[in-house]
Amino acid sequence: MPNLDPRKQKILQAIIKQFVGSAEPVGSKTIVVSYKLNFSPATIRNDMAFLEKEGLITQPHTSAGRIPTAAGYRMYVEELADFEKARKLALLNLKKLQTQYKLDKTREKVYDAVSLLSQATANVSFATIPDKKRTFYLGISSILRQPEFQENPMKASQVIEVLEEGEYFADNLEALNLNNEVKIFIGEENLIHRIDSCGLVVTKYNVDGFEGFMGILGPIRMPYAYNKALLEEVSKMLQ
Repeated sequence: MPNLDPRKQKILQAIIKQFVGSAEPVGSKTIVVSYKLNFSPATIRNDMAFLEKEGLITQPHTSAGRIPTAAGYRMYVEELADFEKARKLALLNLKKLQTQYKLDKTREKVYDAVSLLSQATANVSFATIPDKKRTFYLGISSILRQPEFQENPMKASQVIEVLEEGEYFADNLEALNLNNEVKIFIGEENLIHRIDSCGLVVTKYNVDGFEGFMGILGPIRMPYAYNKALLEEVSKMLQ
């Protein structure tokens, strides 16, 4: 394996890094522009000719640029690669992917929990989505069939508007200072005046470090004991 002075090492590193990222042959101008090496284009071309002569890079027939050879990669791996820096980058990316994976799985669990609630109650089931100020809800068609809302479409419209205003709804739930216990709010006890025609059964969840709210919303004429028990059991499954 040939001995390279620091300048040629930097040029070989630049060629390999650029080619790994782009899969396109690398020219001297690309190295000057992208890596801001304090060498003239002529010097870089001369060094590239040397690297090619030593079998570390090669020139495809269809391009004026160069690509690394297996010998070039071997020198990079043995002498030039910064494995410590690469390890830090790998760990950082894995941590991001792991966090995103946990978030995706938590969202799936929340969606499943709301779906389960929706199938078991004739009211609206909802949950705030982790890391997003919005609300996922099911059962609007069920609540619209309730006599209270059929007789007063304005009330039904207000309930839907509140649910669709995810950030506003989540902020008001936050103001309730809930914990993991299920709480019941009836009529005017709700902080949101537009749904003071409703009953609210709600709790706070925490899954893999992600928090949010989950509950059941319906007319004041709702089976509170049943909905409370329902939410408690589904919350246990979610946790």
